[in-house]
Amino acid sequence: MLFLAGRKFGTLDRTDITWATNTVVPARVAEHFSRSRLVVFSTGNVYPMVDVGGPGSSEADAPAPVGEYAQSCLGRERVVEFVSHQQQLRALIYRLNYAVDLRYGTLVDIARRVFSGEPIDLTVGFFNAIWQGDANSYALRSLELCASPPEVLNVTGPERISVRETAEWFGSVFGVRPSFLNTEGPVALLSDSSRCRARLGPPAVSLALLRQWVAHWVQAGGSSLNKPTHFEVTDGRF
Repeated sequence: MLFLAGRKFGTLDRTDITWATNTVVPARVAEHFSRSRLVVFSTGNVYPMVDVGGPGSSEADAPAPVGEYAQSCLGRERVVEFVSHQQQLRALIYRLNYAVDLRYGTLVDIARRVFSGEPIDLTVGFFNAIWQGDANSYALRSLELCASPPEVLNVTGPERISVRETAEWFGSVFGVRPSFLNTEGPVALLSDSSRCRARLGPPAVSLALLRQWVAHWVQAGGSSLNKPTHFEVTDGRF
């Protein structure tokens, strides 16, 4: 089974719903399906921000979530771990960083802002991204990696992507000059996904191709989910 339920947007409006969705629900699901293999979607937000000049967070790093969304996501992981220890549930904690659908994602946020002439905030100057189809493929194949106690897997693309360079690339495609707010800060939310690639292979869709898809979609007036990722946030408030 894949457990994909979660709440991020609107966390500050009803923190109780966020905690119930992100901890109570997965605990009950894990207990009910304890004889199944369970891939549990989580997030790289359970890690702390890292120095942009250093390595991304690895599965061996201790979580240090900032804000109630990230804290509740770590809570989801912990209740699954508990059920795994108590009932031998075989599980995998799937820590995903910024999957990109053509209607949603970090690349889409930047592309739409450049296209509409909105300034790009550089406070968090770097990010990870992966095509949603590759994230789906990894999730399904992760069922083979489930174990008790749970395995942990960082899932994202291999690149450390620059917000400024990405905005300038989209600007060149759209024929506009992007504008920026602030300057690149010293930290960003970055994950090391080398373990994922070693066990499940590289993503099928490259960053270069994914950018082209996003640019074409935005230029063609493709639909949007209107859910900004808030990748520029550093205080965990979504």
